This record gives sequence, C-alpha cells and structure tokens, in this order.
Amino acid sequence: MTFKTISCTVLSVLSLAYSSAQDTAGIISVASVSRIEKTLAADDMMGRKAFSPAVDKAAEFIAQEFRSAGLQPLPNADGYLQKFSMVTPKFVSAAALLDDMPADQQQLIVVTTQPELSADEKSGFDTASIRTGANLFSEAGKMVHSGKNMVIWVDTSFAKLFGRLTGFKRNMFQQTTSTVFVLTDKRPARFHIEARHTISTSALANVVGMLPGKSKPGEYVIFSGHYDHLGTGKPVNGDSIYNGANDDAAGTTAVILLAKYFKALGNNERSIIFAAFTAEEAGGFGSQYFSRQLDPASVAAMFNIEMIGTESKWGKNSAYITGYEKTDMGKILEKNLEGSPFTFYPDPYTSEQLFYRSDNATLARLGVPAHTISTSKMDSEPNYHKVSDDIATLDLNNMTMVIRAIASSASSIISGKDTPTRVDSSQLR
Repeated sequence: MTFKTISCTVLSVLSLAYSSAQDTAGIISVASVSRIEKTLAADDMMGRKAFSPAVDKAAEFIAQEFRSAGLQPLPNADGYLQKFSMVTPKFVSAAALLDDMPADQQQLIVVTTQPELSADEKSGFDTASIRTGANLFSEAGKMVHSGKNMVIWVDTSFAKLFGRLTGFKRNMFQQTTSTVFVLTDKRPARFHIEARHTISTSALANVVGMLPGKSKPGEYVIFSGHYDHLGTGKPVNGDSIYNGANDDAAGTTAVILLAKYFKALGNNERSIIFAAFTAEEAGGFGSQYFSRQLDPASVAAMFNIEMIGTESKWGKNSAYITGYEKTDMGKILEKNLEGSPFTFYPDPYTSEQLFYRSDNATLARLGVPAHTISTSKMDSEPNYHKVSDDIATLDLNNMTMVIRAIASSASSIISGKDTPTRVDSSQLR
C-alpha cells in the first residue's frame, strides 16, 4: 500500500467519524425537542393524569418513540410497556384475641391485598417484634416487603407513631403476602386475628426500553423521567388543562432523545435503560415498581431528569444535581464537561428535600448513585403545578443544550471508565 493510499484511507476514516459525530449531535436538536414536547404537552393529552385514558395515549407515543429509536424491550418483557397494578384496600373490620383476651381495634393495622385474612400461631404467619429504640418505619418497611406473611408485635413505646403505619396500606402493588401490626406491651403466646377489606385494582404502565452493553451488559445506567401530570381542573382564564410541559414532559423528552442519541453512537459498554415513569404525581408509584424489578447492586448510576425547560437560577447552560454531596457522580459529570460552556451545580434548594421527592429516591435509598437533574427555580417557578405550564413558557434552545450536556457528561459512566460512589443508605431518612 502506498503512502498516498494510506493517507486517503486515514482521511476517509476521519471524514466518516466526523460525519457520524455530526449526525449524532444533530439528533438532540431544537426541532426534535419541539416536536416531542408539542406532542406530550398538547391539549389532547388532557394533562396525562395517572389512571386516565390520556396517560395511556402518552404511553403509546413514548413506546413508539422507543421503537423508532431501535431500543430493545427489557428481558422477558412484553413490549415497552411495563404493566403493573395498584391495589387499594378499604378497611371493613378487624378483630383479634391475644392470649384469649380481645384486643382493641386501634391496636391493629392490617396491610393486605386480600379481602379476607385470618391469622394465628398455626396458620403459617411468621412473627417478629419491633422493640423500643428501633427505627419503626424502616423496620416496618422491611417486614411489609419481606415476601412473607407476618404478624409484627410493636412495642407500646411507639403508640404515638403507630397510626402512621397505615401509610403502608395506600395504593400497594399486587402482592400475595400480608402483614399485621399489633401494638402490645408483650408478645402473646397465642393469637387469632381476622380482618376484612374491600379491594379495588387499577392498571398502570411505565414505558421502558434498553440498549444492551457491549462488554458490561450486566451493569446498568438509567435515564428516566415521569410522563404523568395533573390532568384537568377548575378553569383559570378559560384554561382547565394542566399540560405539564416542564413537569415533566421536558424530562421525558430528554429521555427519548438520549435513547436516540446513544443508539446512534452504538458504543455503550454498560447497558442503558431508558424509563418513562407513570404516577409520579400520585406518589411515585411507577418508579417504585420499576426499582423493585432491579438488583440495585447492578445499577451503576441513575440520571433522573425533572423540569429542565426553564433557565436555572444561574441562567443558561446550567443545571443542578439533587443530593450532590451524597456521591461523587456530580464531580464525574463536571469532569466530562471541562472546556464546555455548561456547568452543573449542587442543589440550591436543599430545604425542599428534592432528593427524596422525585423518582430517583427509591434506588438512592438502596445505595444507588441516583440523582435528579433539574433547572427549576423551586423558590420562584411561576408555572409549577399550574395550567400555565405549557410549551410557550419553555426555553427550547436552552433545554436542548441541557440534554446535550447530560449526554456528554454521562460518557465515561456509560463507557465503564468511571463508576460513581454509592449512596450511604444508612444516613438516609
């Protein structure tokens, strides 16, 4: 091969690489941001309220975008819709005998998805105690999600907090096990407990797709946002639709475009999961269900994206990271953006407890470096949870730059070069 031939070959390769880079950069464009935003935040989406037909319409649109991007469904999944059911039990009655003595109904809290429950020391229910000095809600949560039928003796020192355990009864996922909490100053040798509930079930679905990793397919990086909003309400100046253009059609738009971008690059060593969560506004149920389907130890990082459609308090080309101090993920992102005009900052609204309020929280509590990226000025965002949150209020040019910055900042984590430190879950509330 002559020098001239070598030179031509090198130039061809460089030209092809440059062309590819230009093509992938063009995927995250103002035009594409505008197209997706206008669809998700349109009036005919009726505010995308969870449990409504409109939210199903939004889910189908997102699934089609994932399909056109070339994502794969999760292993063993039936397409891109991660379907699940929320189960709401309504209390009818409960009674208990403890060592043959009747217990007050106020001593009982029954967490179940079964219309009728009967438990005694011979019925296969495990028993355990939550004693004085324990973390009541942490211990109770572990028992509710243990996968076992359990009767829990709760020390009377928790009497003032005991009623708050009813929170475990609200909108549960379909499960076959039950947990009974009994407030008592001693552990009875014999017990008999009966309870009745009426059960209602509602269907929901996250939208999830993935790009398998090349060399580390069992390690995952997650990009997520929630696609539901508040639906419709009392008209304000003739407008009754809570379009949720910033909250969180903006985050969902980012997830869709990041999926297309990383698919076009085709060089992810770790597997990437793209998730649009449902029912965030109703209590974060979509992300909770999603998180329970994963081994948290396999998740290297989670980029949850919320409300990036307006400028941050620092102006354009900037965003903040919730829980910045809890891992070194923010520093990794900053390192990957050196020389660019974009800056990530620590969350300036710590009193708002944003780290615990968004869809990153469930995995963060399990130790995953899971953070939310946002630009929303939480002390002065004029359209937050209002009918005025529509596309006309967004800065689409700046939003495009935010999405591109997220893509660039994630590069070394997706390649497997960098692995963020874990969240110390023992320090989380």
